[in-house]
Amino acid sequence: MTSGNNSSAIPLIDAGPLFDGNPAAWVVPDRALFAAARDTGFACIAGLPADIPLKPANRARLLSIFGLSAAEKYSLSRRKFAPENRNIYRGWFPLQPGNLTSKEGIDMGGDVAHGPSVTVAGDPLREPSPLPNADRLPGWREFVATYYRAMERVAETLMRSLCRSLGLPANYFDDAFRLGLSTLRLIRYPPRSVADLAAVADPTVWVEPRATGRHIVGAAHTDSGFVTLLAQDGVSGLQARSLDGRWIDVPPLEGTVVVNFGQVLEQWSAGRIRATEHRVLGRGVERNSIPFFYEARADATIAPLPIDPPDQFVPFEYGDFLWKRMTSFVEFRGIENERGSFRDSRLRV
Repeated sequence: MTSGNNSSAIPLIDAGPLFDGNPAAWVVPDRALFAAARDTGFACIAGLPADIPLKPANRARLLSIFGLSAAEKYSLSRRKFAPENRNIYRGWFPLQPGNLTSKEGIDMGGDVAHGPSVTVAGDPLREPSPLPNADRLPGWREFVATYYRAMERVAETLMRSLCRSLGLPANYFDDAFRLGLSTLRLIRYPPRSVADLAAVADPTVWVEPRATGRHIVGAAHTDSGFVTLLAQDGVSGLQARSLDGRWIDVPPLEGTVVVNFGQVLEQWSAGRIRATEHRVLGRGVERNSIPFFYEARADATIAPLPIDPPDQFVPFEYGDFLWKRMTSFVEFRGIENERGSFRDSRLRV
């Protein structure tokens, strides 16, 4: 398949009316969001309330963590990268040369916004998020909490819209996501050097002619969960796979968030909503992104919807699925056994 540049295939949706208290205002954006979820699995969402912090200065504030020293970032690293550290699932992940994916960043959970009530001892999925010392980035922790809660609000609003389109009560999914496993991730894709690219054994790293063309910095994949909200930094590179197999550019439009959908929501909706494959390309320019993965509680049971046959699929706990899925990604690989036999669904966060 060739890489594409037809950004018009990614719908641009004015979601502002979804935050209006008047149900009559929801009809048009409900229809547009569901069409995008069904047909492309991707959309650019505009018109969000003014208190949703999407301006460049807000992104820069979050991404200021990349200015910390190597030693400070190492202190936040997952145990995979820093054996002396306790955190397994949350925390810093460094560049891992030789792979298709070339990124560094940090994963933070709901405790950054909701405190220790969402942590559960013994379950890596619900461990505390390691954070930099408050005096090194004054006000950063507080802004992370603000941003996390804002993304929860947007994701909940979009899920309620999808519920209405599915013919379900608007709050049908609410309980499954209350104080869930949602992850705020900050990512930096640095320019790949000639030596780094040469060390990648997989020849598909190049999508255009070597040395002059674009190359992979984020390997193709589908997201695992439900709804992803992505704030881009104005640098292009994100692509989504269209229904006909082409790769199409997802435009980095200022003031918008990119929305895409995950595997569990595709299964939960019996295929009515698409989990679309996507990838990230580089071409000698640094790129940063801020995805928010809206995720259910670890002990939330995913079972067929009331609009579907009860034997549509075998019910499962989201935490079990997530752990198996995430440990297939390069930055998590090798920790498959770290969750042990933790299965106590009575511990609700």
